[in-house]
Amino acid sequence: MQNATVDVWKERRSETRTRAEQYHSAEFMFEGVEAHYQFRIWDTASSSMCVLVKETSEVLPLLTVGGKLRVKYYSSNSAYPSEARATVIRHVTRDDQGRFKGHYLVGLEIVQEADEEKA
Repeated sequence: MQNATVDVWKERRSETRTRAEQYHSAEFMFEGVEAHYQFRIWDTASSSMCVLVKETSEVLPLLTVGGKLRVKYYSSNSAYPSEARATVIRHVTRDDQGRFKGHYLVGLEIVQEADEEKA
């Protein structure tokens, strides 16, 4: 016999959430580049997130829309250890005014597990 209280715990958000919402920073790792670049995650949605990159950053020319790279994601919760995940750059958008003037918003999307080997 099924327990009637199980239905109480159904997901109620309109968007499906993934583990992406647990991360607070992302470290970009580029093949052939010794340095790694770490950025705070500013915004998260169902499977994507944004980081801010200064317009003068040497990493900016390495970021191309549709490009795939390995990103190491860090969590502020010790229950979730850091992990490297295949990631696709969804957009690189310049912010010319407001709080983030002089920066680019870089949209990231973690590739699903089955697709990670391709990235």
